[in-house]
Amino acid sequence: MSKAPASAGDFLGHPKGLFLLFTTEMWERFSYYAMRAILVLYLVDRMRADGGHGLGWDNASALQLYGWFTGLVYITPLLGGWLADNVLGQRKSIIMGGALMAAGQFMLGTPHAWIPGMENQAFYLGLALLIAGNGLFKPNISTMVGDLYNEGDHRRDGAFTIFYMGINLGAFLSGIIVGSVVNAFGGSWQAGFVAAGIGMLLSMVVQLGFAQKYLGDIGVVPAAKLSRAAQKDVSKTEPLTKQEFDRIKVIMIMGVFTIIFWAGFEQAGGLMNLYANQFTDRVIGGFEVPTTWFQSLNPFFIFVFAPLFAAVWVKMGDHEPTSPVKFSLGLVLLAVGFLFMIGATLSQGGDVTVKTGMYWLVLAYFFHTMGELCLSPIGLSMVTKLAAPKEVGMAMGGWFLSIATANYAAGLIAAIASGGGEHGESASSLSQYADTFNQLWWLGLIIGVAFFLLAPLINKLMHGVK
Repeated sequence: MSKAPASAGDFLGHPKGLFLLFTTEMWERFSYYAMRAILVLYLVDRMRADGGHGLGWDNASALQLYGWFTGLVYITPLLGGWLADNVLGQRKSIIMGGALMAAGQFMLGTPHAWIPGMENQAFYLGLALLIAGNGLFKPNISTMVGDLYNEGDHRRDGAFTIFYMGINLGAFLSGIIVGSVVNAFGGSWQAGFVAAGIGMLLSMVVQLGFAQKYLGDIGVVPAAKLSRAAQKDVSKTEPLTKQEFDRIKVIMIMGVFTIIFWAGFEQAGGLMNLYANQFTDRVIGGFEVPTTWFQSLNPFFIFVFAPLFAAVWVKMGDHEPTSPVKFSLGLVLLAVGFLFMIGATLSQGGDVTVKTGMYWLVLAYFFHTMGELCLSPIGLSMVTKLAAPKEVGMAMGGWFLSIATANYAAGLIAAIASGGGEHGESASSLSQYADTFNQLWWLGLIIGVAFFLLAPLINKLMHGVK
């Protein structure tokens, strides 16, 4: 396995390369979540004659596209992981992916009325570039975090939690900055996409400028080539052992259950985003809080509470819950979050003219975040520990494939719940919102309890991996 240079040293008990990857991912996630915060709002907003504002789609169509887009964003890492493992190496993959994503953001930031006859083509090309670029970037930056540590290093879970803080610091800044930029430019969503593109360029500058110093040879040589070189007989590829195959089963089982979590969680950028925009009283002392700022609640909570979670896991020592138990807890906490969304709809009494208090959304995002901290960073770390070294890139891509399925399901659920109306403001659509939140509460609770009951079997299949 390639290693970071010894001269790079440690910082806060971790290799300095971790903090380089932290910064690279922070700006990339700023770029992605800035776009994510405004995509649906851009689609449903009205278009002016000069091409300003949005595309004027109905809610259902916008949410369906959101589901397809976010689903494809998590499918392409399967191919990106394979290319990195076998052809490019992680480092080249993330640079190429970053360049494609920056191009996609700037394409979305181009006023489409400036391209007569190609308005839709320019918009879809921008999304396609983002999807392709993310496929090369996303699985490989996470894999490189795992490569910083030797097998059995107790710091690995903590490293992924720190890395996850970087993701969410970028996401927190994205909602605040992109909403402020859009307002500063008179409601121009294109200005928001340009801001997202600038964030992606910053990510690439950091990686190109400091990777060799702090990462050394990590990510340079494709993992499959390293694995072959480590074998005594380079002409022979060893098949998976029974233990390795059982561990792959665990990744697959947990991937299936994580679909339920992310299908509910990803309502944040779709259904809950529209609910905040249409049915929430966002005025504080004469100032109307931009809808995009609610997208910063989740990363804010993560940035505050991730160190606490990391400390608690370490403090518990041998009594720390296993990964399956943490997964089940995450699902139950997701369900609790939807209880508060049910409360929000009940407070309206079926009257679409009544705006609900912002605190309902704040509480929902809080419990969703607590569930995410139990599930997501542990999931990334688990894949790097359970997968055989020669398969880790593909395994990470497979993990993101389950999240892709969840994102598509999230868009489908949201489209149905929106009622298909132009602005989703009919009493029937409000009832559908309430019904959907209720169904997600029960689904999360039931699946969470079921997963807890399966935990002993899953632990057995892990063959001692902690």
